[in-house]
Amino acid sequence: MQRRRLLAAAAGLAALARPGLLSAAINYPARPVRIISPFPPGGAVDAVSRKLAQRLTQQLGGQVFVENKTGATGTIGIGEAARAPADGYTLFGMDSTYAMLPSVFKRLSWDHARAFTPITDGAWMPVVLVVRADAPFASFQALVEAARKEPEKISYGSGGIGSVLHLYAEALQQATNTKLFHVPYRGAGEVMTALLSGQVQLAVAPTAATVEHVRSGTMRALALGGPGRSSAMPQVPTFAELGLPQFSPVYRTGLGTPAGTPEEIVRLIQSEVAKSMVTDDMKEFLAAQVAEPGGSTPEEFARVLREETALWSTVAERAGIEKQ
Repeated sequence: MQRRRLLAAAAGLAALARPGLLSAAINYPARPVRIISPFPPGGAVDAVSRKLAQRLTQQLGGQVFVENKTGATGTIGIGEAARAPADGYTLFGMDSTYAMLPSVFKRLSWDHARAFTPITDGAWMPVVLVVRADAPFASFQALVEAARKEPEKISYGSGGIGSVLHLYAEALQQATNTKLFHVPYRGAGEVMTALLSGQVQLAVAPTAATVEHVRSGTMRALALGGPGRSSAMPQVPTFAELGLPQFSPVYRTGLGTPAGTPEEIVRLIQSEVAKSMVTDDMKEFLAAQVAEPGGSTPEEFARVLREETALWSTVAERAGIEKQ
């Protein structure tokens, strides 16, 4: 992973070295750079955005700060970012929610496919299926068998209709041919509380929201997404190991900027993010977040967002989720 990040950084620097691409980046940033965080403080997007702001401030030699603009599943903050000048001085914190928005809303105030240039992913983490420690399901297979035997008897919590936790769970049901009972809450924190109190029986959520409960023994992790097992939960098998290679969800964060932002600035930011991923303090931060380093090129990040947007469109359509 470290070698890939270094190669990404080198690619970004090489792009900057091309004739005619250095002009806008030479004096950047000439004034403070704002990262709009479309979600409240304390969540993964906000935490990663703040860490990247800190690193970019140190590495670029100019102030980079985070401003929270929250509400409406992130669309308020993202809409403000879409209206900002395309000059490199307004970025926004992206996460997996961005790829889901066209499947949740009838209309967005920006062109989802063209309004932004994805810069790079900031970090990603596996998505894990958790139950309470005293749940009667000793394994993932036992849970699936019980769900198939009695459809809609087993309940799961989400952060609301169309939220990432909702769509993760819908995708799981489609992959396993099961039907669970959906109980929406106002956020992942409420879902964890509901699960611990027995109001719901399972949740499908990023590891950052669940790992401390698993470590403390109050929750049991049955399976997780991603390309391999997590060092934070090495005993937990992946969905692929359990026979579901088509279901391998991860939660992504990253940075975007209004379309039309000078390419040299986009490349500069990407290369600096990639370089930050191998610093000791970033490694420590990511370990605490149960996250893996980002730093992909704009092209790689854009491709992933297109693929995930198409995936969640299919999941939402099959689940019959009505757009708001």
